[in-house]
Amino acid sequence: MQLITLKIDKPEATNFIFGQTHFIKSVEDIHEALVNTVPGILFGVAFCEASGKCLVRWSGTDTAMIELARQNAQTIGAGHSFMIFLGDGFYPLNVLNAVKMVPEVCRIFCATANPTEVIVAETAQGRAVLGVVDGFCARDIEGDDDILWRKDLLRQIGYKQ
Repeated sequence: MQLITLKIDKPEATNFIFGQTHFIKSVEDIHEALVNTVPGILFGVAFCEASGKCLVRWSGTDTAMIELARQNAQTIGAGHSFMIFLGDGFYPLNVLNAVKMVPEVCRIFCATANPTEVIVAETAQGRAVLGVVDGFCARDIEGDDDILWRKDLLRQIGYKQ
């Protein structure tokens, strides 16, 4: 067995969801969950098939996000893993519960815009995702100014009044 660290390749501010599912119809069900939750959402989803032809299956509403999902899924290559890349102005917060409720979804590894590395184990049979490195290490404890900044940010982007 070999351990591999693979970086998610994406524009800095692009949000994505990375998870594991278990059935070929996941691509269509995830697509439906996204468009039913946020009408007009821009996204791309890709799924690594773990049997049969072992293809990267894909769908979406935005060409650039579809291409990001397909490329990153192929790079990771772990059976039954999936990637959802969200277009500008769309966030995991708005769709994550809907994605988790898709019957085939087993696990969410991360939902982030941070730089991310995927830790993969590779064997003679295939690849498995062991986990992710989402962003950076905590450097300090927030102080009063940091609390004010956080609260102001949430109001600026419309998540608090």
